[in-house]
Amino acid sequence: MPGMVLFGRRWAIASDDLVFPGFLELFLRVLWWIGILTLYLRYRRKLDCVGGALLSNYLIVLMVLLAVIICTVSAIVCVSMKGTICNPAPRKSMSKLLYIRLALFLPEMVWASLGAAWVAHGVQCDKIVVNGIIATVVVSWIIIASTVVTIIIVFDPLGGKVAPYSSAGPCHLDSHDSSQLFNGLKTAATSVWETRINFLCCCIGKDDHTRVAFSSTAELFSTYFSDTDLVPSDIAAGLTLLHQQQDNTRIRQEPDAVISHSPGPSQDDLDAELENCHHYMQFAAAAYGWPLYIYRNPFTGLCKIGGDCCRNRIAEHDLVGGDGLRCHFGSILQTTGLQYRDFIHISFHDKVYELPFLVALDHQREAVVVSVRGTMSLQDILTDLSAESETLDVECEVQDCLAHKEYRLVIVGHSLGAGAAALLGIMLRSAYPQVRCYTFSPPRGLLSKSLHEYSKNFIVSLVLGMDVIPRLSVTNLEDLKKRLLRVVAHCNKPKYKILLHGCWYELFGGDPNNFPIELDGDNQGNLTQPLLGEQSLLAHGSPTYSSSDSPLDSPTKYPPLYPPGRIIYLEEEGPSGRFCCPASRYRAKWSHESEFSKILIAPKMLTDHMPDILMRALDIVVSDRAACVSCPVQGGATVDMA
Repeated sequence: MPGMVLFGRRWAIASDDLVFPGFLELFLRVLWWIGILTLYLRYRRKLDCVGGALLSNYLIVLMVLLAVIICTVSAIVCVSMKGTICNPAPRKSMSKLLYIRLALFLPEMVWASLGAAWVAHGVQCDKIVVNGIIATVVVSWIIIASTVVTIIIVFDPLGGKVAPYSSAGPCHLDSHDSSQLFNGLKTAATSVWETRINFLCCCIGKDDHTRVAFSSTAELFSTYFSDTDLVPSDIAAGLTLLHQQQDNTRIRQEPDAVISHSPGPSQDDLDAELENCHHYMQFAAAAYGWPLYIYRNPFTGLCKIGGDCCRNRIAEHDLVGGDGLRCHFGSILQTTGLQYRDFIHISFHDKVYELPFLVALDHQREAVVVSVRGTMSLQDILTDLSAESETLDVECEVQDCLAHKEYRLVIVGHSLGAGAAALLGIMLRSAYPQVRCYTFSPPRGLLSKSLHEYSKNFIVSLVLGMDVIPRLSVTNLEDLKKRLLRVVAHCNKPKYKILLHGCWYELFGGDPNNFPIELDGDNQGNLTQPLLGEQSLLAHGSPTYSSSDSPLDSPTKYPPLYPPGRIIYLEEEGPSGRFCCPASRYRAKWSHESEFSKILIAPKMLTDHMPDILMRALDIVVSDRAACVSCPVQGGATVDMA
């Protein structure tokens, strides 16, 4: 729901977000109250000492104050549990309760200060009593400090601009005012996001490329987030609902339903390309250097590359290009199985828009391999978040088209490196017609439709399970936002129940039919409360807002982009594995890009992108493919992955 308006400004917290914090505070306050009561009843006769009357009065007043606070917090929790995300009417008294609760901090701070002063002035009472008083003072200040930190976290820098319109609602603004409001909010949001990014990335240089990346990333974030009135917990609840809806839809589909596309490559071609992917994934992993190698080999990795880390081979480093390689070079040798003389160039120069890479001779496959590293630094993240597109000139003419005799050019990469490898392959295609690219977990938002079709001639992409990156593009993010707004707007259960059920569902699974939204139209009459509906969650005048029946039907302003090449999909069979049940079954098949046209929500949407997980899946698929050919499964081989 829209963020609460307190003290004339909007805050990044909703009136139904106080259930869990309230229960936590109640638990601590009740324990604290019981402890003080026990201390007073047990040692009140020992307060006949110098300053004992002050301590006795301090404990009595503190118990009364705690009782009032407990009652207030109980009321806040009860009110916060009412209504639904988009129906805050039952929670209309929340702002008054919060004003009362905040006002109680003043006497609590005063009393904690007095308690500290009395104890500091050398009260000559029983040591246990004095220590108990000191503990109550410390707890008081810890809770006060925690409250201050919470206020800082939920502070919305744009709250002062949004608040005047939050209570009136979007319908009270004409088109000119709403458009002016949205443009002003977007400009302010861009400035806020740029300040945040500068703070988070303060340790990297401030050259021209970095400043451009900061501005581009801030523009992307402000465009994506400034036209919705959601707080973080709404997004978490929406993602939980989308995952449940996604599983429910999958179960309802016919088991033998297959999306029909143009005939794809044969099974023999799939086996051959799987072998190639398995081979060249080692080069893609090697480009990450020693951190990934140590992560994959936590017990033996350091021993294997320790000699290279300590050895100073300046001449060799000069030969391969670059400096400070040492541990990196040792891990590259271990990962690829090549020898030192097989490397032409290695660079770990890492800047915004400049990625580390290596060039090596693969005598086994008679290829010159260029491997580009994926995301591993703040600079890489800024490169990832630069979502702007531009025309790519692939019709370049090169006079001296020379390559190693009989060795073909192969370009590989994982994640961000996969996107860079695909673009490099397209740019070099005219000069090196035999170039091949193997991209592992590439980003979706990379190529236009025509370039996507063109790249199928020489690029093969590999995608594992629920990996989010091959489904990630600005267009798909807009689609995710629209779907999230829709499920949130039509949810008919309180947010705390959604989050509790969602945590259980993500960890242990459950019945996706227990779906707390109504989208069929049968009970739409129950879903027409005052702030209910998608339009209440959108800023009037924003690009997502539309005057049509649903504001979510308006077209996106970003051009659709597609992944590179033909796609081999290691599809997980059965329900998506939970954290407590990591075993998975995968089926290798050729897939159409449309299968990755939506961002799917799953517990493994991030872990399936990790290069070590992908390498493990490839190892098992390739090693068992001979046995899997005879399995009665259409489209590929099925294997168990533990």
